[in-house]
Amino acid sequence: MEPWRRKGSDRLQRCGIFDLDRVSFDPPDGRPTQSFYVIEAPDWINIIPLTPERTVRMIKQFRYGVAGFTCEIPGGMCDPGELPLDAAVRELREETGYSARKVVELGWVHPNPAIQNNRCYSYLALDAERVSEPSPDPNEAFEAFDVPLVEIPEWIASGRITHALVVAAFQLLRPEHLA
Repeated sequence: MEPWRRKGSDRLQRCGIFDLDRVSFDPPDGRPTQSFYVIEAPDWINIIPLTPERTVRMIKQFRYGVAGFTCEIPGGMCDPGELPLDAAVRELREETGYSARKVVELGWVHPNPAIQNNRCYSYLALDAERVSEPSPDPNEAFEAFDVPLVEIPEWIASGRITHALVVAAFQLLRPEHLA
């Protein structure tokens, strides 16, 4: 199968955390040019803070899109020029006040490749321990709590964890990462 050839794009809207573009592509089979809407967004990260007691430091955060609370691991956007690993360490400290002995990259996913251009990188923070108070952004409010790592699959299966990128991070977690 051949890829579609990108012809051009028009910026339709600049928003605080993403831009909306109309992008034109030529299908490989000679059909007319097609236009699509693409959300241009910075890369995202999330990080699983695993304590020496094998608990995961989670946060309960209000999310405007669902007008409700979700159970999550720390996460956020990469700042301009910031490497995903650096963003993960920063978000871990901001949202939990934790630092880690070692941070391991688990992998990445496309959050929604039908309409977005970015990646979400997932990390594991080993031997995570509190070193300071959390320092959330002005538009954030959350509660932190611990969940035993062995209970995470049940939290996902029961719907207590519904954030797709958090589920993806735990799916990327392998036993060899825990060493």
